[in-house]
Amino acid sequence: MFRRKPTDTSAPPPDADDVVVVVDRAVNPYLVLFHEPAGYRAEQVRSLRNRLVAMNPDGEPKALVVTSAVRGEGKTVTAMNLAMAFAELERHEVVLVDADLRRPSCERYLNLNAEAGVADVLLGRVAVDRVLRPAGYRNLMLLGAGTRVGNPAEVLGGSRLDELLSRLKERFQYIVIDTPPVLPATDAGVLASRADGALLTVRLERSLKNQTREALRVLQDMGGNVLGTFVTELRGRDPDSDQRLAYDPEPGEEG
Repeated sequence: MFRRKPTDTSAPPPDADDVVVVVDRAVNPYLVLFHEPAGYRAEQVRSLRNRLVAMNPDGEPKALVVTSAVRGEGKTVTAMNLAMAFAELERHEVVLVDADLRRPSCERYLNLNAEAGVADVLLGRVAVDRVLRPAGYRNLMLLGAGTRVGNPAEVLGGSRLDELLSRLKERFQYIVIDTPPVLPATDAGVLASRADGALLTVRLERSLKNQTREALRVLQDMGGNVLGTFVTELRGRDPDSDQRLAYDPEPGEEG
């Protein structure tokens, strides 16, 4: 398991026919690891990644749920950026799983066509190896949401979910799972209870404290191992507003 700190605050490469070419302008602009890998915001995601790696001292494969209390807090962008940050690590194969069967968006954010995915695997229609595909980012694979279903909570709560996570851990070091928000649906709690850890995304000045507290309670009551929160839209904490946070090389200078 991930170890929560005492604070509140070997798969083969894809075949040539499977290579995905991603056009920069078509990818969601908030995926900073893709667009601005040397930027300040990308470094903040790497800081989160490094803390999570430090909480996994045994180095075992881990499944991490990324969610939020309600929609619009940045959970999907956080999950996708975090997956890209994990994929930067040497000898780390990573998979991004879109387990939001209600409003899937990972494929759209990457400008990829929707294909069979999580729902199809859990319904026994296809093997997971058949629906994994490159995400257009080094060492990162994608498992999309798949076919729309009318009963997402029941599909995710079935016995095949544990089998799916086990199969993914055989191949990937980190499984980053995007889920629906906690309060409108039970899906996130179900997924968090089966994963190794959960991260709650909180949008500064938009998230309500009582909703955040309730989401944390729900995740914990469901047996989720809540590792902490990741706050988005911090104002004044970037080089655009405070040049002391900038650290670009001087002209002609390296290191």
